[in-house]
Amino acid sequence: MGLIQLPMQEDSITNKKYPENYTPLYISPEVGFYNRWFLWKRSDGVAVIQIRGTIGKLESWLANFYSAMIPAKGSLQLNDSTRFDYQLAADTATAFVHVGWTMALGFMAPDIVAHIRELYAEGVKEFIITGYSQGGAIAFLTRSYLEYLPGMPEDIVYKTYCCAAPKPGNLYYAYDFDLITRNGWGYRVVNSADWVPETPLSLQTVKDFNAVNPFINLKNGLKKQKFFVRLYGNMVYNKLTRATDRSVRRFRKYLGGTVYKISSKGLPQLKQPAYAHSNNYMTAGTPIILMADEAYHQKFPFDGENVFVHHMPDKYRYLLKQYYPY
Repeated sequence: MGLIQLPMQEDSITNKKYPENYTPLYISPEVGFYNRWFLWKRSDGVAVIQIRGTIGKLESWLANFYSAMIPAKGSLQLNDSTRFDYQLAADTATAFVHVGWTMALGFMAPDIVAHIRELYAEGVKEFIITGYSQGGAIAFLTRSYLEYLPGMPEDIVYKTYCCAAPKPGNLYYAYDFDLITRNGWGYRVVNSADWVPETPLSLQTVKDFNAVNPFINLKNGLKKQKFFVRLYGNMVYNKLTRATDRSVRRFRKYLGGTVYKISSKGLPQLKQPAYAHSNNYMTAGTPIILMADEAYHQKFPFDGENVFVHHMPDKYRYLLKQYYPY
Protein backbone atom coordinates (compact mmCIF):
# COMPACT_ATOMS: atom_id res chain seq x y z
CA MET A 1 0.00 0.00 0.00
CA GLY A 2 1.04 3.65 -0.29
CA LEU A 3 1.71 4.21 3.40
CA ILE A 4 5.33 5.21 3.96
CA GLN A 5 7.41 3.14 6.37
CA LEU A 6 9.43 5.67 8.38
CA PRO A 7 11.54 5.52 11.54
CA MET A 8 10.03 7.68 14.29
CA GLN A 9 11.65 11.09 14.54
CA GLU A 10 12.37 13.45 17.43
CA ASP A 11 8.71 14.24 18.10
CA SER A 12 7.44 10.67 18.49
CA ILE A 13 5.66 9.44 21.60
CA THR A 14 8.80 8.63 23.55
CA ASN A 15 11.71 9.38 21.19
CA LYS A 16 12.96 5.93 22.19
CA LYS A 17 11.63 2.49 21.36
CA TYR A 18 8.39 1.71 19.63
CA PRO A 19 5.58 0.51 21.89
CA GLU A 20 5.45 -3.25 22.01
CA ASN A 21 3.26 -4.80 19.31
CA TYR A 22 2.96 -1.50 17.38
CA THR A 23 4.47 -0.74 13.98
CA PRO A 24 4.86 2.87 12.78
CA LEU A 25 3.38 3.36 9.32
CA TYR A 26 3.38 7.07 8.63
CA ILE A 27 4.43 10.48 9.96
CA SER A 28 2.57 13.41 8.48
CA PRO A 29 4.23 16.64 7.42
CA GLU A 30 3.84 19.63 9.74
CA VAL A 31 0.90 21.77 8.64
CA GLY A 32 -1.13 24.68 9.94
CA PHE A 33 -0.16 25.53 13.51
CA TYR A 34 2.77 23.08 13.33
CA ASN A 35 0.28 20.23 13.62
CA ARG A 36 1.37 16.66 12.97
CA TRP A 37 -0.13 13.21 13.31
CA PHE A 38 1.21 9.66 13.34
CA LEU A 39 -0.19 6.38 12.08
CA TRP A 40 0.55 3.07 13.79
CA LYS A 41 -0.67 -0.47 13.32
CA ARG A 42 -1.09 -2.87 16.20
CA SER A 43 -0.21 -6.53 15.87
CA ASP A 44 -3.92 -7.46 15.99
CA GLY A 45 -4.64 -5.26 12.96
CA VAL A 46 -6.05 -2.21 14.76
CA ALA A 47 -4.80 1.12 13.36
CA VAL A 48 -3.92 4.00 15.67
CA ILE A 49 -4.18 7.66 14.73
CA GLN A 50 -2.09 9.65 17.19
CA ILE A 51 -2.31 13.45 17.08
CA ARG A 52 0.62 15.43 18.41
CA GLY A 53 0.18 18.02 21.14
CA THR A 54 1.68 21.47 21.60
CA ILE A 55 5.35 21.95 20.73
CA GLY A 56 7.75 24.80 21.41
CA LYS A 57 6.62 27.00 18.54
CA LEU A 58 4.61 30.22 18.86
CA GLU A 59 2.13 29.06 16.23
CA SER A 60 1.51 25.82 18.11
CA TRP A 61 0.66 27.75 21.28
CA LEU A 62 -1.51 30.18 19.34
CA ALA A 63 -3.78 27.29 18.34
CA ASN A 64 -4.53 26.87 22.06
CA PHE A 65 -5.07 30.56 22.78
CA TYR A 66 -7.30 30.96 19.72
CA SER A 67 -10.25 29.87 21.83
CA ALA A 68 -13.22 31.81 20.56
CA MET A 69 -16.08 29.48 19.67
CA ILE A 70 -17.50 28.73 16.24
CA PRO A 71 -20.58 26.72 15.23
CA ALA A 72 -20.12 22.94 15.03
CA LYS A 73 -20.94 23.09 11.32
CA GLY A 74 -19.39 25.48 8.89
CA SER A 75 -16.60 26.24 6.48
CA LEU A 76 -13.10 27.57 7.20
CA GLN A 77 -10.91 29.16 4.55
CA LEU A 78 -7.47 27.86 5.52
CA ASN A 79 -5.65 29.39 2.55
CA ASP A 80 -6.44 30.72 -0.89
CA SER A 81 -6.97 27.24 -2.32
CA THR A 82 -8.15 25.20 0.68
CA ARG A 83 -11.56 25.36 2.28
CA PHE A 84 -12.41 23.04 5.16
CA ASP A 85 -16.09 22.10 5.29
CA TYR A 86 -16.89 20.42 8.57
CA GLN A 87 -19.69 19.10 10.76
CA LEU A 88 -18.88 18.13 14.34
CA ALA A 89 -22.32 17.56 15.89
CA ALA A 90 -25.85 16.67 14.82
CA ASP A 91 -27.49 19.73 16.40
CA THR A 92 -25.48 22.41 14.66
CA ALA A 93 -27.65 25.26 15.96
CA THR A 94 -26.52 24.95 19.58
CA ALA A 95 -23.20 23.06 19.49
CA PHE A 96 -20.04 25.21 19.39
CA VAL A 97 -16.35 24.25 19.26
CA HIS A 98 -12.89 25.74 19.76
CA VAL A 99 -11.84 27.62 16.64
CA GLY A 100 -8.06 27.06 16.91
CA TRP A 101 -8.28 23.30 17.27
CA THR A 102 -10.94 23.05 14.56
CA MET A 103 -8.58 24.87 12.20
CA ALA A 104 -5.78 22.52 13.24
CA LEU A 105 -8.04 19.58 12.38
CA GLY A 106 -8.83 21.20 9.05
CA PHE A 107 -5.18 21.28 8.04
CA MET A 108 -4.77 17.56 8.85
CA ALA A 109 -8.20 16.12 8.01
CA PRO A 110 -7.71 15.36 4.27
CA ASP A 111 -4.52 13.42 5.01
CA ILE A 112 -6.12 11.51 7.89
CA VAL A 113 -9.18 10.58 5.85
CA ALA A 114 -7.07 9.47 2.87
CA HIS A 115 -5.06 7.09 5.07
CA ILE A 116 -8.18 5.71 6.75
CA ARG A 117 -9.66 4.95 3.34
CA GLU A 118 -6.43 3.33 2.18
CA LEU A 119 -6.21 1.09 5.24
CA TYR A 120 -9.92 0.27 4.98
CA ALA A 121 -9.37 -0.90 1.40
CA GLU A 122 -6.84 -3.36 2.82
CA GLY A 123 -9.30 -4.68 5.38
CA VAL A 124 -8.62 -2.50 8.44
CA LYS A 125 -11.92 -1.58 10.07
CA GLU A 126 -10.91 -0.72 13.63
CA PHE A 127 -9.20 2.56 14.49
CA ILE A 128 -8.06 4.14 17.74
CA ILE A 129 -7.92 7.94 17.75
CA THR A 130 -5.75 9.39 20.48
CA GLY A 131 -3.78 12.45 21.48
CA TYR A 132 -2.16 14.10 24.45
CA SER A 133 -2.91 17.64 25.65
CA GLN A 134 -3.63 19.73 22.54
CA GLY A 135 -3.53 16.48 20.60
CA GLY A 136 -6.28 15.12 22.83
CA ALA A 137 -8.47 18.15 22.19
CA ILE A 138 -8.04 17.71 18.44
CA ALA A 139 -8.72 13.97 18.85
CA PHE A 140 -12.18 14.82 20.22
CA LEU A 141 -12.93 16.89 17.13
CA THR A 142 -11.40 14.31 14.78
CA ARG A 143 -13.74 11.64 16.08
CA SER A 144 -16.72 13.94 15.64
CA TYR A 145 -15.61 14.92 12.14
CA LEU A 146 -15.38 11.29 11.04
CA GLU A 147 -18.85 10.59 12.48
CA TYR A 148 -20.51 13.18 10.25
CA LEU A 149 -18.25 13.06 7.19
CA PRO A 150 -20.32 11.93 4.19
CA GLY A 151 -19.17 8.85 2.34
CA MET A 152 -17.21 7.17 5.10
CA PRO A 153 -17.69 3.37 5.37
CA GLU A 154 -20.38 2.62 7.93
CA ASP A 155 -18.69 -0.50 9.32
CA ILE A 156 -15.59 1.29 10.61
CA VAL A 157 -15.31 1.22 14.41
CA TYR A 158 -13.55 4.08 16.20
CA LYS A 159 -12.37 4.22 19.80
CA THR A 160 -11.09 7.49 21.23
CA TYR A 161 -8.66 8.20 24.08
CA CYS A 162 -8.08 11.87 24.86
CA CYS A 163 -5.33 12.21 27.48
CA ALA A 164 -4.68 15.39 29.50
CA ALA A 165 -6.96 17.13 27.03
CA PRO A 166 -8.54 20.57 27.42
CA LYS A 167 -12.25 21.12 26.85
CA PRO A 168 -13.07 20.97 23.12
CA GLY A 169 -16.46 22.70 22.91
CA ASN A 170 -19.62 23.71 24.69
CA LEU A 171 -22.16 21.59 26.57
CA TYR A 172 -24.13 20.64 23.46
CA TYR A 173 -21.00 19.55 21.64
CA ALA A 174 -20.11 17.44 24.70
CA TYR A 175 -23.59 15.91 24.70
CA ASP A 176 -23.13 14.92 21.06
CA PHE A 177 -19.64 13.49 21.55
CA ASP A 178 -20.80 11.44 24.52
CA LEU A 179 -23.74 10.13 22.50
CA ILE A 180 -21.73 9.01 19.46
CA THR A 181 -19.12 7.34 21.71
CA ARG A 182 -21.57 5.84 24.21
CA ASN A 183 -21.00 2.39 25.71
CA GLY A 184 -17.27 2.85 26.19
CA TRP A 185 -16.00 4.19 22.85
CA GLY A 186 -14.75 7.61 23.92
CA TYR A 187 -12.62 8.38 26.99
CA ARG A 188 -10.83 11.34 28.54
CA VAL A 189 -7.95 10.53 30.87
CA VAL A 190 -7.30 13.18 33.55
CA ASN A 191 -4.77 13.64 36.33
CA SER A 192 -6.82 15.38 39.03
CA ALA A 193 -3.85 17.67 39.82
CA ASP A 194 -3.50 18.82 36.20
CA TRP A 195 -4.95 22.26 35.39
CA VAL A 196 -4.83 21.88 31.59
CA PRO A 197 -8.05 19.79 31.36
CA GLU A 198 -9.78 22.67 33.19
CA THR A 199 -9.14 25.01 30.26
CA PRO A 200 -10.22 26.96 28.25
CA LEU A 201 -11.87 29.47 30.56
CA SER A 202 -15.60 28.88 30.61
CA LEU A 203 -18.41 31.39 31.02
CA GLN A 204 -22.11 30.53 31.06
CA THR A 205 -24.79 33.06 30.22
CA VAL A 206 -28.58 32.74 30.09
CA LYS A 207 -28.21 32.34 26.31
CA ASP A 208 -26.35 29.06 26.85
CA PHE A 209 -29.37 27.28 28.33
CA ASN A 210 -31.77 25.06 26.44
CA ALA A 211 -34.54 26.94 24.62
CA VAL A 212 -37.04 25.94 27.31
CA ASN A 213 -35.84 27.48 30.56
CA PRO A 214 -37.17 29.75 33.33
CA PHE A 215 -35.31 32.79 32.01
CA ILE A 216 -37.38 33.13 28.84
CA ASN A 217 -40.42 34.40 30.77
CA LEU A 218 -38.60 36.11 33.62
CA LYS A 219 -39.32 39.60 32.33
CA ASN A 220 -43.03 38.83 31.94
CA GLY A 221 -43.09 37.27 35.37
CA LEU A 222 -41.58 40.37 36.93
CA LYS A 223 -44.28 42.53 35.36
CA LYS A 224 -46.83 40.80 37.57
CA GLN A 225 -44.96 41.69 40.75
CA LYS A 226 -45.35 44.76 42.92
CA PHE A 227 -43.53 47.88 41.80
CA PHE A 228 -40.52 47.68 44.11
CA VAL A 229 -40.12 43.92 43.58
CA ARG A 230 -40.30 44.49 39.80
CA LEU A 231 -37.82 47.36 39.99
CA TYR A 232 -35.30 45.40 42.06
CA GLY A 233 -35.73 42.20 40.02
CA ASN A 234 -35.14 43.97 36.72
CA MET A 235 -32.11 45.77 38.12
CA VAL A 236 -30.48 42.56 39.35
CA TYR A 237 -31.32 40.60 36.16
CA ASN A 238 -29.98 43.35 33.90
CA LYS A 239 -26.76 43.69 35.87
CA LEU A 240 -26.10 39.96 35.82
CA THR A 241 -26.86 39.44 32.14
CA ARG A 242 -25.02 42.55 31.00
CA ALA A 243 -21.92 41.52 32.93
CA THR A 244 -21.79 38.04 31.43
CA ASP A 245 -22.62 39.27 27.91
CA ARG A 246 -19.86 41.87 28.18
CA SER A 247 -17.42 39.17 29.28
CA VAL A 248 -18.30 36.97 26.29
CA ARG A 249 -17.70 39.92 23.96
CA ARG A 250 -14.28 40.43 25.54
CA PHE A 251 -13.46 36.75 25.18
CA ARG A 252 -14.36 36.92 21.48
CA LYS A 253 -12.33 40.10 21.02
CA TYR A 254 -9.11 38.97 22.67
CA LEU A 255 -9.23 35.17 22.24
CA GLY A 256 -10.77 35.50 18.79
CA GLY A 257 -9.88 38.63 16.85
CA THR A 258 -6.61 39.49 18.58
CA VAL A 259 -5.19 35.95 18.42
CA TYR A 260 -6.31 35.67 14.80
CA LYS A 261 -4.29 38.78 13.90
CA ILE A 262 -1.19 37.28 15.50
CA SER A 263 -1.81 33.89 13.86
CA SER A 264 -2.32 35.44 10.44
CA LYS A 265 1.32 36.57 10.43
CA GLY A 266 2.35 32.94 10.09
CA LEU A 267 -0.73 31.91 8.12
CA PRO A 268 -1.37 34.97 5.94
CA GLN A 269 -4.06 33.34 3.80
CA LEU A 270 -6.13 32.17 6.78
CA LYS A 271 -9.53 33.90 6.83
CA GLN A 272 -11.14 34.95 10.09
CA PRO A 273 -14.47 33.17 10.69
CA ALA A 274 -17.54 34.49 12.46
CA TYR A 275 -17.52 33.61 16.15
CA ALA A 276 -20.41 32.34 18.25
CA HIS A 277 -21.66 34.43 21.17
CA SER A 278 -20.65 31.80 23.71
CA ASN A 279 -17.72 30.67 25.80
CA ASN A 280 -19.45 27.89 27.73
CA TYR A 281 -16.69 25.25 27.50
CA MET A 282 -17.38 21.78 28.92
CA THR A 283 -15.52 18.50 29.26
CA ALA A 284 -16.43 15.59 27.00
CA GLY A 285 -15.90 11.84 27.02
CA THR A 286 -16.29 9.14 29.64
CA PRO A 287 -13.87 10.16 32.41
CA ILE A 288 -10.95 8.05 33.58
CA ILE A 289 -9.87 10.05 36.63
CA LEU A 290 -6.38 9.48 38.01
CA MET A 291 -6.73 10.89 41.51
CA ALA A 292 -3.56 12.54 42.79
CA ASP A 293 -3.33 11.57 46.48
CA GLU A 294 -0.97 12.69 49.23
CA ALA A 295 1.70 10.17 48.22
CA TYR A 296 1.61 11.53 44.67
CA HIS A 297 2.06 15.13 45.83
CA GLN A 298 4.95 14.12 48.06
CA LYS A 299 6.63 12.40 45.13
CA PHE A 300 5.91 15.23 42.68
CA PRO A 301 5.81 18.50 44.67
CA PHE A 302 5.21 21.84 42.98
CA ASP A 303 8.43 23.87 43.08
CA GLY A 304 6.67 27.20 42.69
CA GLU A 305 7.79 27.61 39.08
CA ASN A 306 6.93 24.62 36.85
CA VAL A 307 3.17 24.96 36.41
CA PHE A 308 3.20 21.99 34.01
CA VAL A 309 4.58 19.58 36.61
CA HIS A 310 1.30 17.63 36.84
CA HIS A 311 0.63 17.81 33.11
CA MET A 312 3.68 15.87 32.00
CA PRO A 313 3.26 12.35 30.57
CA ASP A 314 5.47 10.72 33.21
CA LYS A 315 3.03 11.87 35.93
CA TYR A 316 0.14 10.35 34.02
CA ARG A 317 2.06 7.10 33.56
CA TYR A 318 2.82 6.99 37.27
CA LEU A 319 -0.85 7.35 38.21
CA LEU A 320 -1.97 4.90 35.55
CA LYS A 321 0.29 2.27 37.08
CA GLN A 322 -1.12 3.03 40.53
CA TYR A 323 -4.75 2.59 39.49
CA TYR A 324 -4.35 0.17 36.57
CA PRO A 325 -1.29 -1.96 37.42
CA TYR A 326 -2.00 -4.67 34.86
